Amino acid sequence: MKLLAVSDTHGDRAILSTILARHPALAGYFYAGDSELPASDDLFTRFAAVRGNMDADSGFPLTRTVPVAAAAVTATVFLTHGHRYGVNFGLGELIAAGSEAHADLVIFGHTHQLGVEQHAGMVLLNPGSISQPRGEFACLGGTYAIVTLTATLVQVEFLTRDGQLVPSLTRKFSRQ
Repeated sequence: MKLLAVSDTHGDRAILSTILARHPALAGYFYAGDSELPASDDLFTRFAAVRGNMDADSGFPLTRTVPVAAAAVTATVFLTHGHRYGVNFGLGELIAAGSEAHADLVIFGHTHQLGVEQHAGMVLLNPGSISQPRGEFACLGGTYAIVTLTATLVQVEFLTRDGQLVPSLTRKFSRQ
């Protein structure tokens, strides 16, 4: 099963359309906030989306817990922007929220810095900002992620804004 995670477009609607066209048939599409678009935008019929600190539309929920299933693989995704969980200062509150949601995968944004790690059996993924990247990998010009889940493995691949895989950033985790 393959999922797509993207965050922090800050008004760049065109890149979301481009990403959908590039990856038309995945099991799930997740948007971790700060689109600055209305919740009624038709893009959000495909993307499960949440509200970020820069989203004025209260039509976006602050969090979503989404069960996903494909080809006999199931998982629970906890989606949030991250600003209400203090992700700039650590991941403790986010880990607790993901645990409470019984999540296998936690997707968040806010920091504009890509990252992925595993805690207590959950994979925590920040796909980075597709439009305004920061930190060590800002030179990539924006990133999003493709997550492949099997019964025993979670693989996260980061792609650049133009769809190029960054092999050195690929990470694999055992599902516990």
